[in-house]
Amino acid sequence: MDIQKLIQEYKLQSEIPKKIQKLREIINICDHYYYVKDESLISDREYDQLFQELIQLEKEHPELVTPDSPTQRVSGEPLKEFRNVQHKKPMLSLSNTYSYDEVKDFDRRVRELLEGEKVEYFAELKFDGVAISVHYENLEYALAVTRGDGVTGDDVTLNVKTIKNLPLKVKEVQFDGIPIRNFEVRGEVYMNYADFVKVNEERVAEGDKPFANPRNLASGTLKLLDPRQVAQRPLRIVLYYLDVDGIELRSQSENIELMREMGLPVSPYSRLCKSLDDVFAFIEEWEKRRYSLPFQIDGIVIKVNSLRQQEKLGTIARAPRWAIAYKYEAEKATTILKNITLQVGRTGIVTPVAELEPVFLAGSTISRATLHNADYIEELDLRIGDTVYVEKGGEVIPKVTGVVLEKRPDWAKKFVFPEYCTCGLNGRLVRLPGEVAYFCIHPECPWQIRRRIEHFASRNAMDIEGMGEKVVDQLVNLGFLKNIASIYELHLHRQKLISLERWGEKKVDNLLEAIEKSKRKPLSRLIFALGIRLIGEGAAKILAKHFKSLDALMNASKEELTSIYEIGEKMAESIVKFFQDPKERQVIEKLREYGLNFQEKEEQSEQKILEGLTFVLTGELEHFTRTEAKAKIEQLGGKVASSVSKKTNYVVVGKNPGSKYEDAQKLGVPILYESDFLRLIGEGSESELKKENHFEQNTLFD
Repeated sequence: MDIQKLIQEYKLQSEIPKKIQKLREIINICDHYYYVKDESLISDREYDQLFQELIQLEKEHPELVTPDSPTQRVSGEPLKEFRNVQHKKPMLSLSNTYSYDEVKDFDRRVRELLEGEKVEYFAELKFDGVAISVHYENLEYALAVTRGDGVTGDDVTLNVKTIKNLPLKVKEVQFDGIPIRNFEVRGEVYMNYADFVKVNEERVAEGDKPFANPRNLASGTLKLLDPRQVAQRPLRIVLYYLDVDGIELRSQSENIELMREMGLPVSPYSRLCKSLDDVFAFIEEWEKRRYSLPFQIDGIVIKVNSLRQQEKLGTIARAPRWAIAYKYEAEKATTILKNITLQVGRTGIVTPVAELEPVFLAGSTISRATLHNADYIEELDLRIGDTVYVEKGGEVIPKVTGVVLEKRPDWAKKFVFPEYCTCGLNGRLVRLPGEVAYFCIHPECPWQIRRRIEHFASRNAMDIEGMGEKVVDQLVNLGFLKNIASIYELHLHRQKLISLERWGEKKVDNLLEAIEKSKRKPLSRLIFALGIRLIGEGAAKILAKHFKSLDALMNASKEELTSIYEIGEKMAESIVKFFQDPKERQVIEKLREYGLNFQEKEEQSEQKILEGLTFVLTGELEHFTRTEAKAKIEQLGGKVASSVSKKTNYVVVGKNPGSKYEDAQKLGVPILYESDFLRLIGEGSESELKKENHFEQNTLFD
């Protein structure tokens, strides 16, 4: 790449539009080489000078500013909250394994289901990041959505736009002679180790708590509501999935090359494997080399390369049959066991926790680790003062796995499980028949109350923003929260809450608004939020779909529950026992009284009211992104074209429309302003229609 030649051409250019265009080209090329290829084409000083020249030129000629300009990565005011967006196709989770035998079983299942077809695998590094979906329209960056629950996620378009190795406009490439212009890519947002350490050093210097690991930092950054703050964090993105509107692609390996040609960031370390031996060779190579990488990986992803075969294999539960993740064994470290404390969970289970001399392990500093239960402590013969082995389960959850006996001091003492809970109510700790854990049986144990409320308010349950661990602890101590139902009585204490230290009117009203909003959450969220032992998110969705109402679930017998696929005997016993408890029933009746959603909404089949109609979209829509409007039209049976012709039925026009608006006028194609479009699909309210600012009189409905 002769970047100096391009710079010379820019300097010799006298026409301002061409000068700006050439300058953007230079900066985009430099960004691609620096952030994707880890090469510097010019010095930082020269780059900064060129960037400032572009800023100045655009300032003098604002009419020439375009959304894909490098200067537009950070724009717009901070958001109040993230908008939910439904994925076009679910974002699936992968099945994990640590065993070569299970990889062989995966290969056997694939070959049996494909009935003897030749199979190739595509092996990729499993980046330890945050899953993301990104949409491009007419080659330009348009939308970014988090994985969320796999079906819907958060719109983080402005935040992802700040990631410098993600181009705002891609090169047009062709597949079998067809240009690729509108498409979705998926990948991981992550952070390099060196950048992670630098951010933490800055936070410590400013008196802030450091982040635990690069993944947590990346995840927390994407949740920031101000993209200007996000831009201060050196996030990166790597892409591994491509889905193109109207084109049937062939293979994962070809898709990676297509994305590479477009200028999108893909991993340079992937490999097409002709056999299972090739896959194992790839796994072994990167097990040795993984710590030489500038970023964190926790394994290898193995995918059937053919997309036709992927479709034939399909999915099971929330995981594809055509892919599996081989996870590397966790890194180990040794440190001193200083003490053993107890942690009481929402169901009363008491978990012993190791208090450790801080040690750096697999990207983060560890000072506490789970010890599971009393039997685990006995099995390892753990003693306070021991030097112990610590590792991260799946490189996420730290745990003690053994003792260095030769380093045991003479004064090391055994841990004796206490007879009473640490809750201060003298709740006796008991071990139920057939159970490995101890339970606190006091019905008013404040630790259980805290954990249950934290779980109920958590993001994957009722998602009550502002009700974190510290707030729950404070409100339980003050007596405002006694159980999960009392959350919906907090509005009665508004004035007292406002008077609390570090609260104030805005914080209180935001919390009360989030509580009110939680009443509309679907039944599956409520079932999960109740905290029934052994019932996770997946089981809650199955129960909601089967029973349709909380009342039906509460009255279900063990036999009826076990007849449901994926609901086992212990789960059924736990559900029956939970709903037979008079105190739980009392709390549930309170929740009913406060207006929570006890019914599962019936899925309604959409009428294809736009069947046979072709639409063209232009301008900025207020109620939809372009991608959402397109999805809505297609959902209702219509089609969306990229250009206006005599075959176009309607042109949907938003603010600042482009040349398509003029083309529609010239050809006499009916124009729909956004209020017209909302009315056409049955989503417009009178207030929304009245406030719409049209360019001229409506042409269809007046």
